[in-house]
Parts: sequence; C-alpha cells; structure tokens
Amino acid sequence: MRTLLYALIAFSLPGADWPQFRGPNGSGLCPSCGQLPAKFGPQENVLWKTELPEGKSSPVLAGDRIFLTAAEGDDLLTICLNRVTGKIQWRRSVRAARREAQNPLNHRAAPTPVIGGKSVFVFFADFGMAAYDLEGNERWQLPLGPFNSQHGVVASPVYADGRVILVCDQDTGAYIIGVDADSGKIVWKTPRNVINGYSTPLVYRPARGPTQVIAPGSYQITAYSVVNGETVWFVHGLTCQPKSAPVLAGDIVYFNGWTVGNDSGQQVELPPFHEVIAAADANHDGKLAQKELPPAWQPTGSWRAVDLDRDGLLNEREWTFFRTRRASRNGLLAVKLGGSGDVTDTNVIWRYEKSLPDVPTPLVYNDVVFLFRSGGIATSLNARTGKVLKQARLTGALEDYYASPVGVDGKIYIASEHGKVVVLRAAGDWEILAINDFDSDIYATPAISEGKMYIRARNALYAIGSPN
Repeated sequence: MRTLLYALIAFSLPGADWPQFRGPNGSGLCPSCGQLPAKFGPQENVLWKTELPEGKSSPVLAGDRIFLTAAEGDDLLTICLNRVTGKIQWRRSVRAARREAQNPLNHRAAPTPVIGGKSVFVFFADFGMAAYDLEGNERWQLPLGPFNSQHGVVASPVYADGRVILVCDQDTGAYIIGVDADSGKIVWKTPRNVINGYSTPLVYRPARGPTQVIAPGSYQITAYSVVNGETVWFVHGLTCQPKSAPVLAGDIVYFNGWTVGNDSGQQVELPPFHEVIAAADANHDGKLAQKELPPAWQPTGSWRAVDLDRDGLLNEREWTFFRTRRASRNGLLAVKLGGSGDVTDTNVIWRYEKSLPDVPTPLVYNDVVFLFRSGGIATSLNARTGKVLKQARLTGALEDYYASPVGVDGKIYIASEHGKVVVLRAAGDWEILAINDFDSDIYATPAISEGKMYIRARNALYAIGSPN
C-alpha cells in the first residue's frame, strides 16, 4: 500500500511522472497512464520519431520534457526533447576524461538520468556526474573515477530527500555515495565489499526511521540510510554479478541475480586459500599464477574476471572471491522489509532458481512477478508464494533481452535486443497480444505517461500512442 501511495504522489507532482529508470521508484508501472495500443511502430501508431546520437540510457520524463543521454566521440551528451513534438530543446555535453573498459553490450551513455526537484542528474563512467536545471543550465559537475570494473560501471543514479545516490561497484574500491543535489558535494561515502555489481538501487521509506536506499551487490543486498550512508540491514545469498534492479511491492522487495555457471547444480566447493597455497604455490610467493593451478581449480571464465587488481596473480581476497563465486547460486529472492543487521534467516520469504533473467528487472504487476530470460522465455510467479503460474517461450521473439519490462493498462511491454517489442496480457496465465518489429536494436527500457510510450532504439526515439 505504501508503494502505491508513493507512486501516486510521484505522478501528482508536476514534471515528475517518469523520473528515473523504470519510472516511479523503479516500479516499471504507470497505474494512471490510460490506454496504450498493442500494435505499433515503426510505421503504425507512431506520433513522432526523432533521430538521436547513439546511447543506451532509458528516457525519463518531467512535465513537457524528455531527458536522455548519448555519446558522440568523447562528447558525453545530455539531451532534452519536447514531449509533444519530439523536437530537441537543448543539448549539453561534458568531455570524457578517459575511456573506461566495458563489455561490448555496455555503452558510454548507458546509465539513465534521474530527475529530482527541478534538476536532471546524469552519470557517465568516463567522466562522473553532472546536474542541469530543466532549461539546460549547468548546476554542477562532480568528476568521479577512474574505475576498475570488468564490464564497466553502469548503475543509474536515484534521488531521495535532496540526495542523489550513486552506486559505484567495481572490482577494487567499490563504494556508494550520497551527493547533495543543490551543491554537488559528496555528503557521505560508504565503502562496499562488492565485486562486479551492476545493479541500480531503489528507495524505500519505512514507517519509522530514515529513508533507505536498497542496493544489491555481489552475494549481498544492503540497505543504507539516505541520511548518512550507514548500513541498516542486509541479506546474503545473491549471485556474483547482479545486473537486475530490485523491485518494491508493498512490504516486499524482489531481487533477481543471475551469473553464468551459478545455476542450481553447477556449484563447486573449492578449498580455502591456505590449502591452495600449500598445494600449488610452486614459487612460494604467496600468490597464485594461472599456470600453477591444476585443471580442477582453474577459473571457468577469463582469468581477468577473478584477477581483480589485474596483476596477473591471485591473492587471498581474489581467491576467496572466486571460491565464493563457484559456490554461489542464482536466484530470485522475495525479502520482507524491516529489521536491522543480517536478516537473511528471518526475512527471506521465498526463493526461485530456475530460468532467471540475466539483465532484465522483474516486473511485479497485480500480485504476479513476471520474468523475461534471454532466448525468449517468460515466467509468471505468484508474488506471495513464488509458485510458478506459467512458463513458456515468446514465440516470434526468441531473442536476447536487455531492456526491462513495463506495465500499463493491463498489458506488459518488453523489448528484445533486436527490436521486437512483445505485448502480453498482464495475468498469471499471460498470453501474447502482439509482437511489434522495430528492425533496430533496443537496449533501453520504455518510459510511459498519459497514453503514450517512448521507446528508444539504437539511433532514434519514438513516441507511441493512438492518434486522436
């Protein structure tokens, strides 16, 4: 009930109707947005189309404005468009300070902006953060990095109580910061014992106590006080590389984590560091070279994925990370909110471990959890029990999925990598209503407002709706 209340408050505020990645508090839902067509684009039910520089951030909405980011060479762009016409209102750029290493599926302009108060806040891993008012006047810049991340720092910022919160998970020196929205000064900075985290956090306002930001990371999801960054509670049992964002529905937070090699039954128990050193450290330098490890102890992926400081050797921290990774399990967790400290044994309501998404965030709609896995596998679960209601393939769209689903008007919209936007009836026994082919890659999650949906393809933004 509290989640719905805050969503309705957000929609009632002028200029704050889809203010961040997946809308109000990342829910992916728009309960008051009216009807949207099931069939559309790129030639049908398109209100306008605007060509854009390439980027993978999702659009956000404020009043009559749309904001997103893009990149042209080393110019990192923040772009504002008119929501009615699609005309570009202004473009602002910051110059990249460097080029961060990143996965080919990542992008220099992947993190989604967030709107707070009368400002829009953006983050580029190659630069840091910047803030603009809604007219495009720069308010401040906050250089950050460089970072040491296997696939590139990619979490989007969120906003709460005058703070811009940003998770900077990386292989060494991970942290989360709270930035004063008016001055751009770091108010607090909390170290995170995290490796390879890629998840955008969410904001939770309990009945008592400070506002919290809930941030998944390697093997653990943690709630921090927005006021001072102190840890409030945490839950163990996550996988190694969380990419999905958590979702809040009522008094339960849902979180999905999937990593290659961590499906149920693929776990391997490796010996502790001191035993491996005693058995395999041929040159007695207290570290492990790849050639020193027998086949059974070799990393299943690249050496770089476990050599966190990139020195070519594994120290105790790195071996412990690798060992934990091989023993961890993928899973979707439903966690009841409340409590302090380690609440793993008391607050985890259920866990589901089969056919999980890699990147797409779950959608919780009408007490049903919807999951979309690459290969075009869709699963619906009872939100209270985790019981599978239906699992089937999205026939006609058996592709990889990196965008997250959104729900409106009793329908679910999910875009595949190569531009097939699937529309489902939002029910436990869901069915496909339409498959719309954009013939262009889609990585961004759509934004919804007032009978319209905004879909970002590789080089264009589309406004979708039924013509009056």
